[in-house]
Amino acid sequence: MSLPLSGVRVLAIEQYGAGPFATQHLADLGAEIIKIEHPSNGGDVGRAVGPYFFGEGDSHFFEAFNRNKCSLTLDLKKPEARAVLLDLVAKSDAVFNNLRGDLPVKLGVTYDQLCEANPKIVCGHLSAYGRTGSRAAWPGYDYLMQAEAGYLSVTGEPDSPPARFGLSIIDLMTGTTAAMALLAGLVDAKTSGKGRDIDVSLFDVALHNLAYVATWYLNGGVVTGRENRSSHPSLTPSQLYKTQDGWIFLMCNKEKFWGVLAEVVDKPSWVTDPRFCNFQARLENRELVQTELDAVLSTATTAQWLERFGGRVPAAPVFDVKEALENPFVAERECVVDAEHPRFGKIRGVAAPVRVDEPLPMRAAPDIGQDTQRLLDELGYSPERIALLREAGVVQ
Repeated sequence: MSLPLSGVRVLAIEQYGAGPFATQHLADLGAEIIKIEHPSNGGDVGRAVGPYFFGEGDSHFFEAFNRNKCSLTLDLKKPEARAVLLDLVAKSDAVFNNLRGDLPVKLGVTYDQLCEANPKIVCGHLSAYGRTGSRAAWPGYDYLMQAEAGYLSVTGEPDSPPARFGLSIIDLMTGTTAAMALLAGLVDAKTSGKGRDIDVSLFDVALHNLAYVATWYLNGGVVTGRENRSSHPSLTPSQLYKTQDGWIFLMCNKEKFWGVLAEVVDKPSWVTDPRFCNFQARLENRELVQTELDAVLSTATTAQWLERFGGRVPAAPVFDVKEALENPFVAERECVVDAEHPRFGKIRGVAAPVRVDEPLPMRAAPDIGQDTQRLLDELGYSPERIALLREAGVVQ
């Protein structure tokens, strides 16, 4: 296969969620991702994150973030490991980590510390609060970022307690951003012949994601809060509405869709009614729009309305996780895939979001250290040297 990232090798000192999510993007597109895991503490902590497991050292959580990767055990704190790391760096394109901000220097994985082994090496760093500043040594996690960056203040119903996203959205967004940043570094290194450090942090990504909400405050002093029924702060209808058997989400985010909606629900007068005729009028009369739409939409089920809208009105059902994954459209798009695991057989997961004109690889997450022998052999290490490394606890 000739995949977009075939031939790219990344050493990944990673664990848990955000970092492994970043490199899984790259692995799915053909990059060789070598997870460097500690030989004596169980490796990536994600292997032990429950409550659901395939077997010892392999959790459902771990499989969600580590498809198509290799695993090398290496204790980077042991002096003997440094030579192994540098030999690997010489044959790699990037070194990536999601360590606490003060640790890359201590472990010797910054560009200045690795460039003698490979001037083109790109060093990607994903941390909680960045590698500089007063919080470089702070630990940090997704939900903390959501809290401090304002997410909890804009999520949930107006009279309810502050609420986080139901997913670790900052971990996922930071992982995706880190993958993009690492690729940018690789493009530059290919052109210039020189690598660099690339930094991404959970905090910076969380704040960056405020996007237009931030611009509204920074330029107009507007503090966006929570809206009833998950409403868009400035567009109507763009929220949840009641149907005969539950809920439907409508998003008439262009004026033309309001006209189509009025036609489908047999309310043509809404198009010219001064209370509803444009975005500003509907926003000023949001509660009335909600009352009118609830009344109309409650005459049929969500499925019936989706059939009537037929893709002409932007609408979606409100599914739980089971319904979302068993959606016929998911099957049509082949969004659920099987990865082969040597011990557990087929492991089902969500397909890569990037589609190319070649089949993507489908290997389950690696067992800890499964590629150690192969990778050391490829470096030209003798059996005697490998035995000494194992004896010293440098590798497993």
